Amino acid sequence: MVLAGFSLPGVGWSDSAVPMGYESVAAQRGIPASVLYAVALTESGKQVDQPDGYRPWPWTLNVAGRGYYFMSRLAAWRALTGWLEAGERSIDIGLMQVNWRYHQDRLGTPWQALEPYHNLRVGAGILHDCYATAHDWWASVGCYHAPSNAERAEVYRRRVVSRWQRIAG
Repeated sequence: MVLAGFSLPGVGWSDSAVPMGYESVAAQRGIPASVLYAVALTESGKQVDQPDGYRPWPWTLNVAGRGYYFMSRLAAWRALTGWLEAGERSIDIGLMQVNWRYHQDRLGTPWQALEPYHNLRVGAGILHDCYATAHDWWASVGCYHAPSNAERAEVYRRRVVSRWQRIAG
């Protein structure tokens, strides 16, 4: 299929640049794995001291526009529960930076929200819901980030496409 001038591989497409966990969750939801991975890289990407260098970070929180990267699930959970106890609700959580205010029902408890595969499945569900309305993966990517703001959605979509091009290369 071709979207927005880019050739997008079919759902069954496999790329060694996409880790197996993303491939698996993407297949469960009928999402191109490279698109799901590009969204995760855009949302929680972190420079790491490994051969691949840059990857989504599972214990990432964003509070009031500021990103925090924690070394463990426990450390992220402690920070998250502290902010929640202080009354903060607009917190983006985990690999897919799922917003607590809007998706608490899907995320479950703060501890569950920080479980990498659970967070990935929740984010994939949101992306899939966007696709059910838009019927276009790139429009769905924009919807994932800013469902009611077309301008912000377009800026975000371009960022994800840039990551996706490096993956699908």
